[in-house]
Amino acid sequence: MVGPMTQKGDTLSLAEPTREREARPAAHVFLEVECDRPLAGPARWRLGAIDRVRLGRGTARRTETAARTLNIEVPDGWMSVEHADLQQVEGRWTVRDLGSKNKVLLDGQQVDEAELADGALLQLGHTFFRFRADVPSVGPPVLDFQGPAGIGPLSTLSVSFQAVLDRAAAVAPGRVPVLLIGESGTGKEVLARTIHAQSKRPGPLVPVNSGAIPTNLVEAELFGHKKGAFTGAAQDRLGWVRASNGGTLFLDEIGDLPTNVQAAFLRVLQEAEVIPVGGHHPESLDLRVIAATHRDLKAMVREGTFRHDLLARLDGVTLELPPLRERAEDIPVLVALLLRKLALERPDVKLTPAAAQALLAHDWPLNIRELEQALAGALALSGTGAIDVTHLPRTVLEAPEPAPTRQLSAAETRHREELTRLLEAQGGNITAVAKVLGKGRTQIVRWVKRYGIDVKSLRG
Repeated sequence: MVGPMTQKGDTLSLAEPTREREARPAAHVFLEVECDRPLAGPARWRLGAIDRVRLGRGTARRTETAARTLNIEVPDGWMSVEHADLQQVEGRWTVRDLGSKNKVLLDGQQVDEAELADGALLQLGHTFFRFRADVPSVGPPVLDFQGPAGIGPLSTLSVSFQAVLDRAAAVAPGRVPVLLIGESGTGKEVLARTIHAQSKRPGPLVPVNSGAIPTNLVEAELFGHKKGAFTGAAQDRLGWVRASNGGTLFLDEIGDLPTNVQAAFLRVLQEAEVIPVGGHHPESLDLRVIAATHRDLKAMVREGTFRHDLLARLDGVTLELPPLRERAEDIPVLVALLLRKLALERPDVKLTPAAAQALLAHDWPLNIRELEQALAGALALSGTGAIDVTHLPRTVLEAPEPAPTRQLSAAETRHREELTRLLEAQGGNITAVAKVLGKGRTQIVRWVKRYGIDVKSLRG
């Protein structure tokens, strides 16, 4: 029988269709920080159809495009009205000082004219711009976060993190369980709350730190208990699982759940019902579970410390949150967001250029939590003045020491092996590998340093 969508004799092709929406890389300019207005937030402009960018002072941040030229004005009194010019010639971008009073600093060095490498940091007056040569063309061509409502908890300029958020939004409306993995401080609970909010489920989100419950009380706290079920049970208790009925149960650090409780929780997920401690009759549940961990659960399964059948139940969709060092373009977003949160009584808070540069250069190994603590301390120490480098933690200012040897996660191990193979195939040429992966050279250097890969041994 011939299907309704084919004609007799037609053969359906097994070849993958062309991805019309596949993002092509393009040059971008990022406004990272206005030191005198850090709460304004960053901005990004795609240069795919642009050959020239004029940067200068204006009465407000605004842009105008005409004849393949992008004009960007910033209300920075330290910038000249016509400060710098970025120009593309045969695919290569250069920066030229237009006779500005305070000059152009390229990666900290004063220049009159120079070629721009991927990741180059430009300081014009008290404003920092970043040039990126090959960023996937995802999202709108112009993205500007200035304004009081322009930045949310999960606002991003990172293509990789936006992909995670897109997947989260796609799975939010259903009941499929979601497993969030990532280092501590990467925002797993914030993402869990966002998924719950987007799900429109009528019940609450109930967060539970699996590792913070006393071992002898885990079942009673999770499943609830009846009065008199054990010594000290003076009244009935609903428990976190039943409290999340109709909503979302967020189990943070699920890898810390004791093995004896894992079996009981597996039954709850399988049967969609729970029996409180001391009870005799199961109670039906409308349950949606989001679990999070910084551990490698598959390795724990192999070690026998985590049940494989429970992992199968939790791992409906896995979302991996990248560490901050792998989405460095979001550091300016988070600086603005956190300062708005921490400096409610200081809407005129400022940064010195040295402090801004230090914040942008740091790798933030402890992720968003470390950045928030650094800014909170700096605000306290700066009083009513601008935040300077002297107000930042010593760890932010000093050159990082060699990272202590640590066990890589399964994902990191696979990534290291793939990167090593590519470097070997390219004779240790980092620039060539960057082109193959469509990444900036500085990102490849970061990965090489992070994984301790000996590039010299791969050359020749």
